[in-house]
Amino acid sequence: MCQNQSEKVINSVLGLAESLGTTKKIETVEQLRNIKNMTEYNDNIEEIKEEIEDSYSNDDLYNINSWGADMSFRELISMYEEDELLKPELQRKYVWEKPEASRFIESILLGLPVPSIFLANTKDSKKLIIDGYQRIMTVFDFVKVGIWKKDGKVFKLSNTDKINERWRGKSFSELSESDQRKIRSSTIHAIVFEQKAPNDNDTSLYQVFERINTGGRALMPQEIRNCVNQGNFNDLLFELNKLPEWRHMFGKEEDSRMRDLEFILRFLALDTDYIKNNQSSAISLKKYLNEFMGSENSQCPNTINEREQKFISVIKFIYENIGENAFYNITSGDETKIRKRFYPTIFDSLCPAVSIALKQLGDNIPTDNLESKRLDLLKDPDYRKYTSEGTMQISHIHGRINLTLNYLFGINYE
Repeated sequence: MCQNQSEKVINSVLGLAESLGTTKKIETVEQLRNIKNMTEYNDNIEEIKEEIEDSYSNDDLYNINSWGADMSFRELISMYEEDELLKPELQRKYVWEKPEASRFIESILLGLPVPSIFLANTKDSKKLIIDGYQRIMTVFDFVKVGIWKKDGKVFKLSNTDKINERWRGKSFSELSESDQRKIRSSTIHAIVFEQKAPNDNDTSLYQVFERINTGGRALMPQEIRNCVNQGNFNDLLFELNKLPEWRHMFGKEEDSRMRDLEFILRFLALDTDYIKNNQSSAISLKKYLNEFMGSENSQCPNTINEREQKFISVIKFIYENIGENAFYNITSGDETKIRKRFYPTIFDSLCPAVSIALKQLGDNIPTDNLESKRLDLLKDPDYRKYTSEGTMQISHIHGRINLTLNYLFGINYE
């Protein structure tokens, strides 16, 4: 089966599963989702196993209140039209096919119970869709838009014997007035989450989103941050991601799973006094990036401007003085050859090191033979250990940044 065909099969099964209930209960769908994630993974990024497996749970979840509420589709449609009901900034595709969408509309007309949706109250008194986007948009498009997304034609229920003949092949406008009222007035149960306290380091909403979201594919960490941490700092990450020099070094095409955005966030988060002065044994990268992105300081205009200038100056310096292979490693079997895969821990040691050197040395920063010095650094046994083992141990973060400063600029991380 070709990839496009397999994508359609997977999306169809996932859509059908969501129309029936939650994909979490269907083991085979989870297996399909894993296969789908693998096909979308960027093979040009080196995988660090312990970072992929990084997970945490803490008391932030106790900072969440939740309650149930029955909401009519009339209310949901109105909220969506007036931007009170927010689709996450992550541009999710509508994955349901016409049969699944039609069966869902028919279930409403029959008065059958439909799966709950999950919403989260935002700081500006709006509601963010955590789970249930396909269901909400199916009704919205059928009732309000009248156009089927997949072909741009009038949205009519499937003309098959799987749909009751009373509604088979009909658009919303062709239904009887009583049936139209039935759809609008029917309710769907919503579970609403709200953060109890504006804790600056709270990651509760991230954890809720990660646990509950049952969309067509398991979301990557940065995709979830993009959903729950909307604002000026999130917008900045998207802007920085377009920097030509960055695209030359990371890859011309933007990563569909937002990992290029996460690496930008990673550099900015590791080049901080918090990390430099940290005396703990290790950090959870996922948790730290969640806290860093969600902090109030990250929305401060001065902070955003400083981070913008830092990223641009560092990336341009690296591109101009080291070259587009700056974040690649040498091959283990032949140290004279470059392995053309983006290496996260080379990136997160080189960028902070350049940032520190630019700040300390200014115009006197050395620029001669930096790529040659970098290649010598990659052969250093300690550096190889710091970039491949226990990568989130504080001593290893400090160690790889310090060695980068030593080799390239002759200064220390202090």
